[in-house]
Amino acid sequence: MSRDLRVADFVRDEVARILQRDMRDPRVGSFVSVNDVKVSKDLSYAEIYVSSLQAETVEDKSELIAVLNKAAGFFRSELAKRHTMRMTPRTRFHYDELVERGPRIEKLIGKAVTQDESRGTNGEVDDQDAFDIEKV
Repeated sequence: MSRDLRVADFVRDEVARILQRDMRDPRVGSFVSVNDVKVSKDLSYAEIYVSSLQAETVEDKSELIAVLNKAAGFFRSELAKRHTMRMTPRTRFHYDELVERGPRIEKLIGKAVTQDESRGTNGEVDDQDAFDIEKV
């Protein structure tokens, strides 16, 4: 496993612990999960993708990301205390829409398969199906 992947795994685990145990901001809530972390090749940045069960609207999601990005220094200092690397990556948070988009895509795929089976088509896509898929 390459070093950037090991660092990404470490950052994902530690940020999840920090969010669960050390984060005291009530705007963050207790149902924030760290879905993915991508670390740059030079290990200077960590792109952290999070989602929350409490963030239902676009405004809630934006506020969550704004709060986490404002606390980036706190996360970086906490990460620095927990490892022995020479440099600690700067953290940048993003909301991960994949958690919400996944079931929607599965539903569209299931609908398309059902329509194909009922029509007896050989996988041809009509204009309405193509339009639905483009909205995803």
